[in-house]
Amino acid sequence: MRHNKKFNHLGRKSAHRKAMLSNMAASLILNKRIITTVAKAKALRMYVEPLITRSKEDNTANRRLVFSYLQNKYAVTELFREVSTKIAERPGGYTRIIRMPNLRAGDAADMCLMELVDYNDVYVNEGKKVAKTKTTRRSKKSAPKAEAAVEAPAETPAETAAPAEEVKE
Repeated sequence: MRHNKKFNHLGRKSAHRKAMLSNMAASLILNKRIITTVAKAKALRMYVEPLITRSKEDNTANRRLVFSYLQNKYAVTELFREVSTKIAERPGGYTRIIRMPNLRAGDAADMCLMELVDYNDVYVNEGKKVAKTKTTRRSKKSAPKAEAAVEAPAETPAETAAPAEEVKE
């Protein structure tokens, strides 16, 4: 029976699985998004989110612990410098899995796009658009009157011509 065994072994031995997840986590941190299968993405989410949580507090012990999982010093540096500053206020859920409509050609596996949440410009910009000021609807008849009242009165041709004559003298 498999009671209380939630970890997906992905059909690999433990050494191969750890190496694969380490490489995928480093790629995700360096590139901010990767394309993979849904099963691998779910396993990677369980692997990488505790490491991102560790990066919120930058000290030697956390850096060494994260390096023991990632085995890539460039990924560790990127995680503690860039990623940790962006996710400092987020309480969790640092990754997003977006299923893709097409299947992999060789074995028809479900593919997905896995990305770090704070690095997607599409969703970040949509949130800013929602914060617009509230406007009221006005009928077409009253709109030109309101605009005319707000505008300053235009200068007459005589007022504009006078300074030009003074310059000529």
